[in-house]
Amino acid sequence: MKRKRFTEEQIIGILKEAEAGAKSVDLCRRHAISEQTFYRWKAKYGGLEVNEVRRLRTLEHENNRLKRLVADLTLDNQALKELVGKKV
Repeated sequence: MKRKRFTEEQIIGILKEAEAGAKSVDLCRRHAISEQTFYRWKAKYGGLEVNEVRRLRTLEHENNRLKRLVADLTLDNQALKELVGKKV
């Protein structure tokens, strides 16, 4: 089965339909997603608006960038400590 990629706007729309009273089984069938995917989306995006989801994605991207930066600096720091330790 071909994997579909839904945008945040589409995911929020599907979740809004569920909040409006549509059955999750019907929504899953109509949008060709599994129930597991629906409930995963509900856990992650439930109660959020589109602008909040965009902000969440931006913050996750920034967090990943900062984690990589800290990891690189930690490696540099360890390498310098080993270099200084060998000279003594």
